[in-house]
Amino acid sequence: MIILLWLPLALHANQDTIYHHTDTTKVDEYQYYIDLTKKPDAIKATWLAAILPGAGQIYNKSYWKLPIVYGAFMGCGYAISFNQNRYQSYRNAYLDLYKDNEAGTVTEDASKSYIAILPDGYDLARVGGKDTWLKTLKSNQDMYRRYRDYSILATVIVYTLSLIDAYVDAQLFDYDISPDLSVNIEPQINFDEQRRQSTELKLAIRF
Repeated sequence: MIILLWLPLALHANQDTIYHHTDTTKVDEYQYYIDLTKKPDAIKATWLAAILPGAGQIYNKSYWKLPIVYGAFMGCGYAISFNQNRYQSYRNAYLDLYKDNEAGTVTEDASKSYIAILPDGYDLARVGGKDTWLKTLKSNQDMYRRYRDYSILATVIVYTLSLIDAYVDAQLFDYDISPDLSVNIEPQINFDEQRRQSTELKLAIRF
């Protein structure tokens, strides 16, 4: 953004030839860069990211974001798998112990799922008995189911953020975010219809 302030000096003189030069090197270089680099289409970037996570970032040439995107998805995938496996293990153990407890056939057989899932060196007596262990299995089952659901929610959030990032990144592709704050003061000479000269001072603030 440039703010121009005109400060008239009210100087009059008779001059026939005026040479005025404006340095546009910086503007020309930036325009040249934009001309050579095709701006990505934001809608296309979003669709690519929706079809294949990370594809929108590749399309926008934001390759440095790929480890973040894929790392987040891999972390969420691992969390879902881990919590789902633990949930299923505790669920099976709970159902088996519940059935055996109802039938009065609870045993310390290591082949039973509710015995196999005990911590090393523990038996039913050491964990407080079959009723206490049944409650513990139910509690752990609910806990890992909740963690699994949180992991799925986190995956949805990561997916949504990847779409938003692809769209916004494409929209702001040619946005100049350089920390360029400068003040330029330049004299400017103008002539009226009677060729009377007036000199003004131009103050340009770029930010």
